[in-house]
Amino acid sequence: MNMRKTVSITLLIALVPAALIIPSANASTTATGSFNSTITIQANCQVVSTNTLNFGTQGVLAANTDATATFAVQCTNTTAYNVGLDAGTTAGGTVTTRLMTSGSATVSYKMFSDSGRATNWGNTVGTDTVSRTGNGSSQTLTVYGRVPAQSTPAAATYTDTVTVTVTY
Repeated sequence: MNMRKTVSITLLIALVPAALIIPSANASTTATGSFNSTITIQANCQVVSTNTLNFGTQGVLAANTDATATFAVQCTNTTAYNVGLDAGTTAGGTVTTRLMTSGSATVSYKMFSDSGRATNWGNTVGTDTVSRTGNGSSQTLTVYGRVPAQSTPAAATYTDTVTVTVTY
């Protein structure tokens, strides 16, 4: 009987290490791969924001009335661009003398690219636009407006709409 017990114990001891070596049916393996990510950036600009050129409330237009407004342009880094301002929507306005209107009455005004109000801001690239180079972020530009002394029309609110054009 002793011999039988010895064989059973030996067989059991021999099977335990074999169970540790044989892989389980639930074991997993992995495989890997890779892929590329790409984007192509092309030269691009956009007008990000604009503000009203507000000359406030005035009475008789006997002296210059000055005001400023800002707008923001964003262009891709290193993209050269020009910013132009058109003549506005009022008939008879030009890029050198724009017109605000109320009915058929008008108030003339001018827009400049410098604080001394000496450099007209128009819409012809290479002549009267403002040149910049994009840095990838929003860049703020200031327009310097002036309502010159002139005959004062009837009391009303006078308006015009000017379009900002970015050429790049």
